Amino acid sequence: QVQLVESGGGLVQAGGSLRLSCAASGSDFSINAMGWYRQAPGKQREWVATITRGGSTTYADSVRGRFTISRDNAKNTVALQMNSLKPEDTAVYYCRADARRSPYSSYVPYWGQGTQVTVSS
Repeated sequence: QVQLVESGGGLVQAGGSLRLSCAASGSDFSINAMGWYRQAPGKQREWVATITRGGSTTYADSVRGRFTISRDNAKNTVALQMNSLKPEDTAVYYCRADARRSPYSSYVPYWGQGTQVTVSS
């Protein structure tokens, strides 16, 4: 089993910044892509950003240019630097890691418990 633990959420004013972190732990696993998703009240969970093991990144249009995703493969961590935050960025942010226990098995998604980000206007 792979456990993901997020940290770094909080309350910030519009225009401010926050940095989210996520650490993966467990035994005998390897991680492929890692990413961040978010879910605002009354809305479906939406994709925010993804980073491959090789470091290639993709972003949702709504955050491109404001958010930066990064990872440390040696530490099995992923971070999301969020700048120029807007009230519409308010949501619970979830970390995701596609991991497998064996080179003979498929990668499956694991999720963190979520961390609240609130942006006040």
